Amino acid sequence: MQGFRKLYLPLMIAAALAAGCGDKKDETATEEKAPTQVAAKVNGTELTVHQVNYALQRIPNLDKDQSKAASLRVVKNLVDQEVLVQKATEDRLDRDPAVVQAMDAARRQILAEAYMSRKLGTPAEPSDAEVTDYFNQNPELFSKRKVYRLQEISIKAPKDKHEAIRTQLAASKSLNDFAEWLKTEKYEVKASQGVKPAEQLPLAMLPQLAKMPDGQAMVVNAPDGLLVIVLADSQVQPVTLEQAKPAIVRKLQVDARQKAAKAELDALKATAKIEYMGEFADAGKEEAAPAAAAAPAAAPAADAAPDADADAISKGISGLK
Repeated sequence: MQGFRKLYLPLMIAAALAAGCGDKKDETATEEKAPTQVAAKVNGTELTVHQVNYALQRIPNLDKDQSKAASLRVVKNLVDQEVLVQKATEDRLDRDPAVVQAMDAARRQILAEAYMSRKLGTPAEPSDAEVTDYFNQNPELFSKRKVYRLQEISIKAPKDKHEAIRTQLAASKSLNDFAEWLKTEKYEVKASQGVKPAEQLPLAMLPQLAKMPDGQAMVVNAPDGLLVIVLADSQVQPVTLEQAKPAIVRKLQVDARQKAAKAELDALKATAKIEYMGEFADAGKEEAAPAAAAAPAAAPAADAAPDADADAISKGISGLK
């Protein structure tokens, strides 16, 4: 564990600095800081203890016994950052149009997030009844949780070819036959395999996957084609309500916060005068699709193919266990 922390700590510090440790308040020439408030100087520019503390606060799960070493590393990184900032300013990069746009985009994002954070506050703790209800409604994640060994074939193909690919897969006597057909048709294919617990799989496919016998396959839609998932084998490894409660609490809090954020945004937009212009006029007519609820620590969701696909594909696929 100590070794892991030593490796992980620099990454956390770098992330904290990138998140906003480079800002400094302007001061008049006559205003002096107390010596204890200055952590370092670069060509006369002062880096403050406040900047160091801000960075430390953004490092998650920082142990007290790590804080001294972390603060020293933060100061060093701040110095490195300031050296580069000064050189960039000297080279007038702060006036480069691309840099100006990036800085403006970052400012807008920070302000938007700051407003929502202040408006929504700390999310409320869900009740025990809500936690229990979520636990009972998702047995594939908890009481009937499995660890799956999966083989996957990612197929890059346009939508008008999807039906032909599904049909060929169902008709193939083996996965090797299907792979040869894909090669003949010159589809771009990537194969992989791995072991994934239920919580790392899209929630939408879990009910179907949990019912599949070993050796069966299913097809899911992917952003640029199709993904064939073959269940090599699975093992039941359930978790109790007590074990699952922290993850469920976080999930319900995230859901509640997202719902509140959407309501606040909708209310603000209802009172704002919004006009989409020129080629973007149609954007105002489009309705945003509702976000799919994700499981705790789940991967991005994909639409599962109909159950009939899995039944048809299962025949003839052998040697996968």
